[in-house]
Amino acid sequence: MRSLVYIVTSLAVMGLAFWAYRENYATQQALDEVAGLNREIGHLRERLAVLNAEWAYLNRPDRLSDLAAMNFDRLGLVPIEAARFGAIDQVAYPAPELPVLSQPIALRGVLAVPASAEGAQ
Repeated sequence: MRSLVYIVTSLAVMGLAFWAYRENYATQQALDEVAGLNREIGHLRERLAVLNAEWAYLNRPDRLSDLAAMNFDRLGLVPIEAARFGAIDQVAYPAPELPVLSQPIALRGVLAVPASAEGAQ
């Protein structure tokens, strides 16, 4: 009986050792993958910073005004000036849409006339 316990215990220890060995390599692989992703994120952030700098360089006001002047015949762009802006009351806002009534509305009761309206008639 004692030898059976020793055999089962040694098999359990070998099984746990094999499991720990596999988990160790799986963990190392996951850490390598995370490190690779962090490097890729770093490269992409650097690329984004370069693209933002290029965008800022290309959108300089003096460069854009020169481009607008060179392409005036084709685009018809004019400089932005304060006199070209209108007042807020000149904006034509669209009228709100009224809901469509698909069924008639039945009214019940008597409409009360206010006392001030009776004296004016």
